[in-house]
Amino acid sequence: MHNRYLSMRNWLVGVMSLLLFGCSDGGQQINSYQRGVYLLLDTSGTYTEELVKAKQIINYLLAYLEPGDTFVVARIDSASFSEKDIVAKVILDARPSTANKQKREFSQTVNDFVANVKSSAYTDISGGVLQAIEYLNEARVGRKHIFIFSDLKEDLPANFKRDFDFTLDGFTVRALNVTKLRSDNVDPKEYLERVADWQARVVQGGGTWGVINDLDRADALAL
Repeated sequence: MHNRYLSMRNWLVGVMSLLLFGCSDGGQQINSYQRGVYLLLDTSGTYTEELVKAKQIINYLLAYLEPGDTFVVARIDSASFSEKDIVAKVILDARPSTANKQKREFSQTVNDFVANVKSSAYTDISGGVLQAIEYLNEARVGRKHIFIFSDLKEDLPANFKRDFDFTLDGFTVRALNVTKLRSDNVDPKEYLERVADWQARVVQGGGTWGVINDLDRADALAL
């Protein structure tokens, strides 16, 4: 009877240990059902004129996301590897009334940003993607999505270095509204090579890549 009691006690201790520690990583557990979405908005040159279209994307995603999901909108400017470039961020609450309030405030913040945005001199897309990777990894979400609303033409200040590899295992990266530049009309290969170069960087980093220019497609922003 004594041995049986000890066995039962040891079993209970083992179960409690698993519940407390067995599935944790640094005290925080990854929730495979929660999604993290990081949307990068290009604010360089004349591309700021395209940002009105981004509001449509943001409102769609806000309607689609569920309690526990994380949503971040950040700008791509001359130096994008910074949390200072985050325009709005939210983790949606489980209470519908609170979540709806969060969504309204998020949408208004983005609308104010788009209405008052000033063009940046350079376009640090790589820095923005790296910031998105770090943020979503820290958020511990199970499904990680990065959207790049840009023409994908990177233009860096002279002293900036962005010759690094991305680590994108478990990430889906999609470029949205990849407009063609004036020079692309002269030589379409420039556009094709620009898209191919970004695809190569994402795929080599272990991520999934896609380009979506028709934002009215029903599956365009599926998560």
